[in-house]
Formats: sequence, C-alpha cells, structure tokens
Amino acid sequence: MPEGDAVWRTARRLDQALGGRTLVTSDFRVPAYATVDLAGETVHEVVSRGKHLFAHVGDEISIHTHLKMEGAWLVYEPGARWTRPAHEARVVLETARVQAVGFALGIVEVLSRTEEAAVVARLGPDLLDPDFDAAEALRLLTADPQRRLAEALLDQGNLAGIGNVFRNEIMFVHGIHPDALVVDAPDVAATVRTARRMLLVNREFPEIVTTGVRRRGERTWVYGRGGEPCRRCGTRIERRAPSGQDQDRVTYWCPHCQPSP
Repeated sequence: MPEGDAVWRTARRLDQALGGRTLVTSDFRVPAYATVDLAGETVHEVVSRGKHLFAHVGDEISIHTHLKMEGAWLVYEPGARWTRPAHEARVVLETARVQAVGFALGIVEVLSRTEEAAVVARLGPDLLDPDFDAAEALRLLTADPQRRLAEALLDQGNLAGIGNVFRNEIMFVHGIHPDALVVDAPDVAATVRTARRMLLVNREFPEIVTTGVRRRGERTWVYGRGGEPCRRCGTRIERRAPSGQDQDRVTYWCPHCQPSP
C-alpha cells in the first residue's frame, strides 16, 4: 500500500495536470456513481490528506479516492494508449489537454465538501501538513499505553501517512522491538519527529529512502531485508509475516539493535 509521501506526490501530479482546468468528460466506472457527469465543471485543486485523495470540482463536489494496495492515478494525453488494462479503470477525468485515469482504486466516492470534512475528521494529524500538530499526534499515540507502538503508528486515526515501510524503519531507528508496548517505548515524541522527517524528505523521491543512500539495495535499514545482515551490527534481520487480512504488513527487525521488551 502506498505510503503518505507517494499519495502526496500523486496529488501534486494530478493537481498540476487538472488544477484550474475544465472537464470535457468524466467517466465513473463504479455502479454507485455511473450516472455522474461532471463535464463543464472546473477542477479547482487536488489534495492529499494522509493516504486519501480529494479532487475539488465545481462549487461543492469532492471526488474522494484511495489507492489501497493496487491503485494508481496515471496521466495521459487525450487519445493516448493506457499502460494498464482498461478493465481496471475506475475513474476517467479528461480536459482539453490531459486525461487522468484512476486504476484499481480501493475507494471511489463523489461527495459534497461537507461529507469530505467527515472523512478527514476521522484521521489523525497529517504528517505532511504544513500545520502538522505534533502535540495532538503524541496525545493520540499514547492514549492507549498498552497497545503495541507498531500498531499505533499504523493507525491513521492517530497520525496520517505512515505505512508499513516507514513503520518498520522508524522502529529500527529508535531501537524499539516490534512487540514493544507504547508504555515501554523510550520516547514516543521522538518517533513522531522521525516519522515527519522521513515523510518530508521522501515526498520528493520516487522511492523510499531512509538510510540516506539512494543506491538500489541500500535504501532501507530493515524493510525488505529479512535474513540479511543488519547495516549497524551485522546481526541477521528477522522477518515475521502476519496472519489474517494484513498479509502486506510484514515486520522486519534486528534482534540486537531492537531487543525484545
């Protein structure tokens, strides 16, 4: 699932392509909105809130989408051949100059701006918001001291934008075992600062880099490196796959640098 930095880049790309331009056609390929026609309406802006995307159209309309695991928004010239199968298209927004296509989107909703506010209200502070409220994020993260910190960091109701890659990397940087409870974490405020710093840096990169090295194979500390030596101490990185519905949330950690609580 894309992290908050990737969603931010998607919003910027869509805003550059659609912002301030009038739609000549719209095509919603989901049953609930199949009859919606936004032709003639102006796209004022496209913004991200955590992992959610909102395109503000006309006076009161908000197109809410979420990429989930497989989704992507791609921009083409009108009439250009799509690079993903047509059956995956969920939304097509076309101006005189560009065609923006949302493929395999996990969420597609056409809302009023009031309804958008309700969606955003469920999210914690957005790590990429210029007015990010670190104190509120810390309050929410520590509200349940007996919860695992790794779970609390992924909860978008605590702070919005962290996905599994950043979760694993943040825990490693601070030497926190993935099973550690919030109450046992040495400095939760520091993890919030690290999370914000990582996302701010990575929003300009096409790939996630947490080590400061952009060469392939050297970009992360532990994520995706199960069985490989720790970059700090040489201990073999552990890998644990979850059960149930969270198969994408594999955990990686160094048993030496992140000792068991």
